[in-house]
Amino acid sequence: MASLGLSLDEQKAVDRFRKTVVEPSMTKLVILDFWAEWCGPCKALTPLLEKVAADYADKGVVLAKINVDEDQFIAAQFQIRSIPTVYAMFQGQPVADLTNARSESQLKQVLDQILAQVPVQPGDEPPLDLPPMLAMGEDVLASGDAEQAVAVFAQIIELAPDSAAAHGGLIRALLAAGHKDEAAAALAELDPKLADDPALAQARAALALAEDAPEADELVALRAAVAADPEDMAAGLALANGLYAAGDRDGAAAILLALVARDRTWNEGAARTRLLQIFEAIGLEDPWVAATRRKLSTVLFG
Repeated sequence: MASLGLSLDEQKAVDRFRKTVVEPSMTKLVILDFWAEWCGPCKALTPLLEKVAADYADKGVVLAKINVDEDQFIAAQFQIRSIPTVYAMFQGQPVADLTNARSESQLKQVLDQILAQVPVQPGDEPPLDLPPMLAMGEDVLASGDAEQAVAVFAQIIELAPDSAAAHGGLIRALLAAGHKDEAAAALAELDPKLADDPALAQARAALALAEDAPEADELVALRAAVAADPEDMAAGLALANGLYAAGDRDGAAAILLALVARDRTWNEGAARTRLLQIFEAIGLEDPWVAATRRKLSTVLFG
């Protein structure tokens, strides 16, 4: 279920639905019951659904309930016209309409048919193997397909919402795709405990660089200013910021290295600090970063 462009209440509804229905349905069969407090037939059906779900728990069946008055947005996505409405959900999709199964025997018969066809995993869910999933997201991002990387990291977050590495990847992918405001919002909305995770340091550095990036017309003016006065350290630093934001990290690094060589103490070491931020934003294991760090060491220590 897409979440971009939603109101805050709608986003919260989608997040609840993901946690209570979509995520469990990745490995289990979820009986999804749409109901309301004022609905008499709903109240009559509830004990039956609870009993059957309990009887089939060891077969990988769980029950989830959606109050149509409290979660109107979710009910609208399913085009609920009357209640009770009951679906069987597997891997985030409805696989059967259980609404007409109003007796225990009918419901169990339908569930048996579904369980014979879908690969439900009974018992506890296996732990997610996050490293290969995160590596796939990083590979997609490194390939230049930022929008696809956004989708990959967003999917990982749906399955592992507490993964700081996944949130960091999403923020960097959003920046690479040109969605700076969304990236800033994604960082700002994180739980403080998660936001302090070291895995988000790279994303924070990338966002800080993006926030300082000049507009396109400013970049032209900065080029002219540096050409007119190569000794203007402030203009050089601003031009390096702009070049990096425009994707020219070689050009940015060349200017910053030259600034460090000219006066490493200028503005409290601003040029060196910015170069270190770029290293952190790209990733310290990146080959380009390793090569540029050697150049910086040569400038600093000869």
